[in-house]
Amino acid sequence: MGHACYRIFLKTVPYIMNKPEVIGKEGLNRLIQILTGMGYQVIGPTVRDEAIVYDSVHSIEDLPAGWTDEQEGGTYRLKKRSDEALFGYTLGPHSWKQFLHPPERRLWQAQKDSLGFDIVPEKLNNIKYAFLGVRSCELHAIAIQDKVFIQSPHTDLHYQSLRQNALFVAVNCGQAGNTCFCVSMQTGPKVEMGYDLVLTEILDDECHTFLISAGSDAGKTILKAVEAKPAGENEVKRAEEIIANTANQMGRTMATENIKELLYENVEHPAWEKIAGRCLSCANCTMVCPTCFCSTVEDVTDITGDHAERWQKWDSCFTMDFSSIHGGAVRNSTQSRYRQWMTHKLASWQDQFDTSGCVGCGRCITWCPVGIDLTREVAVIRESQPDQAGKLSGSGGQNENS
Repeated sequence: MGHACYRIFLKTVPYIMNKPEVIGKEGLNRLIQILTGMGYQVIGPTVRDEAIVYDSVHSIEDLPAGWTDEQEGGTYRLKKRSDEALFGYTLGPHSWKQFLHPPERRLWQAQKDSLGFDIVPEKLNNIKYAFLGVRSCELHAIAIQDKVFIQSPHTDLHYQSLRQNALFVAVNCGQAGNTCFCVSMQTGPKVEMGYDLVLTEILDDECHTFLISAGSDAGKTILKAVEAKPAGENEVKRAEEIIANTANQMGRTMATENIKELLYENVEHPAWEKIAGRCLSCANCTMVCPTCFCSTVEDVTDITGDHAERWQKWDSCFTMDFSSIHGGAVRNSTQSRYRQWMTHKLASWQDQFDTSGCVGCGRCITWCPVGIDLTREVAVIRESQPDQAGKLSGSGGQNENS
């Protein structure tokens, strides 16, 4: 399955990989202060509501020092680490999508006057975000959303405005979760594109440092202000070992060879009915997915009828109303809705946007209340094919209740 389209980003300036340098915790803190001074709202990982969530960060004191997360199908919990790693977790329930494509957004408002209604479109949001702690799979997800919102015939100007002003400080993953499968999707764990700066956290005995490199002109300018030191050969080697070790920790795998044809040819497979027997149509998988983009539009008025507003809100293909037309719902069964979601994500998305709609982050597995595992569901269909002998080494999945 081709993934070249993942490298299509709004930023057209080639990414510049400079020689790696090293900063300590105080250097990371200085980086946050520099970004704040440049007018960026720094958003990064914090601990809230017993989860890792993305929120405003003002110093390294706001980062989840010493916390990690344990994930499995339908299971997520925080756990203390034996060290003070600042990025020693995998992924929480939230993605960066909530900032670039907000869950709710007013499109326009109208006020009644003597001549009728005066419609006032919502102004573009020019906020400057600096995203700290972005993982490789998440950068790929943003690249996919760029395809949807910017590089399609219908540009979302609001998304484009936020995207143009955003700066990305990425982090190479130091551990993989039980539901991660980015290696299968060729989206991680090493950050290779889409970043302005990239960090690798190194903790060895008494040493707690960060290998840091710039990937854009903006990143190079900021890195100079941070005053990092040149990295030694041992530090570079240690960072490479950390990334390689993470790649070997994947909790899931998924064979992607001919996956589009596999799903297209099995729309009546009995596996869909079996999944429907467990699926709650709760839409959790689409809400936590970093690439899902479905939305609906709602018009509201005040009690006087003099003021009206139109709002765009996230929606899901799992809701009954999503496919409703004048004759009723197109997909009125849970079976048809789950099949639509998974087939679109892994197959027809390729026809629409020349890319898979999945980046292997595993959120849909972790946050499914009943632990439905799409890697396992793909494997079930693949294993039933008579020509799949010898091709199942990457089919993966660990959920035996499918």
